[in-house]
Amino acid sequence: MPVRGPLRRFTVGTATVLAAATGATFITAPNASAEPVNTGKGGRATQEGGGARDGIYAAARIQYSGSVAPNGGKGNVTSSDVNWNPPPCWYAPYLGAKDFKKEMSANLEKAINTPGMTGTPGAAISETQRHYEDEYGWTDTPGYKDYNVAKDGEGMFWAGVENPNEPDMLKRSSCTDLPFWVDNGEAPPHEDAVTPEMLAALAYQHMQLPDTKVRLAPEQTTKVNLPTWAWLDKAVFDEVQATAAINVPGFALTATTTAKPVSLRLEPGTPDAETYPASGECAIGTDGSIGEPYAKGKADQTPPCGLKYLRSSGDGTFDLQATITWEIAWTGSGGAGGDLPDGTFGTTRAVTVQEIQAVNR
Repeated sequence: MPVRGPLRRFTVGTATVLAAATGATFITAPNASAEPVNTGKGGRATQEGGGARDGIYAAARIQYSGSVAPNGGKGNVTSSDVNWNPPPCWYAPYLGAKDFKKEMSANLEKAINTPGMTGTPGAAISETQRHYEDEYGWTDTPGYKDYNVAKDGEGMFWAGVENPNEPDMLKRSSCTDLPFWVDNGEAPPHEDAVTPEMLAALAYQHMQLPDTKVRLAPEQTTKVNLPTWAWLDKAVFDEVQATAAINVPGFALTATTTAKPVSLRLEPGTPDAETYPASGECAIGTDGSIGEPYAKGKADQTPPCGLKYLRSSGDGTFDLQATITWEIAWTGSGGAGGDLPDGTFGTTRAVTVQEIQAVNR
């Protein structure tokens, strides 16, 4: 079982020492980063998480594919639920037994030889070393004989992984349990172990939606009290998919998040305007388009999707905000799936509104 407790951190070389509230300390392998890296394989990029130091950071190796943000960046989707966030950290396959022994024993050796590591810190290092070298472990927690090397290939040590897109450092670094062993095919004994739903949330976070290129008539300059038609062609409204996956020996998970456009919201940028419909929310039609293209002879008609400005923008412009709402769902390994919060993505364009000039004769 994972070794847990309220902890404080400080660094010794490349290792992280965790100090428990009781005053005891122990040392862990450094948390891996799941930051994705663009592999440069085209527009809809395939990305691979993490810097693979020594090629063995399996915990950081989350592959992103489909419509994901370039260069490993956060996507442009904003959740409609302000209380929903992707996981700040999680536990995932880290290293096989032999590689873990090499990594952890080197960290422990460096810590032991660090000046000042006496007393309680020194004792904690010794206890951690015994945890991974002695099957009887320390305190009441079973340990691992010789880092479980006899079972190399039959499972992996799992460790905490930080989500680099989590802005709260305390949340991001809260997965501080000691790395623990999981046999191939067995469920990890941790409530924060990575799941398909977590991967779906990470795919959501990296998803890149297309720009909201709303067509207007009149295009850039309109008149006071003249209806402005707004529409989006069906071609703009393809479904968008992003996939996150982990695939290491003895363990594989995948989840695909799908975004489907459902409506367009228009915000004129001034209270002195009317929208069509009055809610400002234009629903997607049966043919997959939104609104209706303007055609000659419709100038005096009320558009099914659009707006009307009631005053001039003067020497400036009004910022018209056009935001598409996307319905988002996911499917994953083992037939798992469900809904995620709706996502939104919008663009702003400057609109000039002029007074209609009348000539008295």
